[in-house]
Amino acid sequence: MEDASSDPASCPALVLNADYTPLSYYPLSLWPWQTAIKAVFLERVDIVESYDRQVHSPSLDMKIPSVIALKQYVKPSEFPAFTRFNLFLRDRFTCQYCGSQGHLTFDHVIPRRLGGKTTWQNIATACGPCNMKKGGRTPKQANMHLTQMPIKPTSWQLQQQGKRFPPNYLHETWRDWLYWDVELEE
Repeated sequence: MEDASSDPASCPALVLNADYTPLSYYPLSLWPWQTAIKAVFLERVDIVESYDRQVHSPSLDMKIPSVIALKQYVKPSEFPAFTRFNLFLRDRFTCQYCGSQGHLTFDHVIPRRLGGKTTWQNIATACGPCNMKKGGRTPKQANMHLTQMPIKPTSWQLQQQGKRFPPNYLHETWRDWLYWDVELEE
């Protein structure tokens, strides 16, 4: 099947680690086609799958790689960076007080004025209304309950969460390498 677009920019490569698992699920580990081809020529990756689309040079015609695997294993860090995005991912982009998914911010479970720190274990995702309702109080003082207590996640835990949020576009050659809930062909 020919790719819908003739623009090579619409042909990113899914990057797998040397064990043939994606480097990351959320965001999905993708490289632009130029980076993938450069890595092929530098012998840093193996081509696993290719698009039907080709690129041409005076001396070479080459199919654009759609799935590549690193030749050297990259060990993931045990703990992810403490960022707003990773915090939202840990909490499934959901308010930890009411379960809504709109207008998210973060909340200090133990307020800073009461000695609460800005750490994984004291920050929870909250929607604007719940954050305002809670104010500078503890959940108990505000008569509010967390759906789950905040924890410091491992990188593996965040990757598992990321599998719940597949991107809008998955090329057919990527499906065998990703483990979202896709129906298997018989």
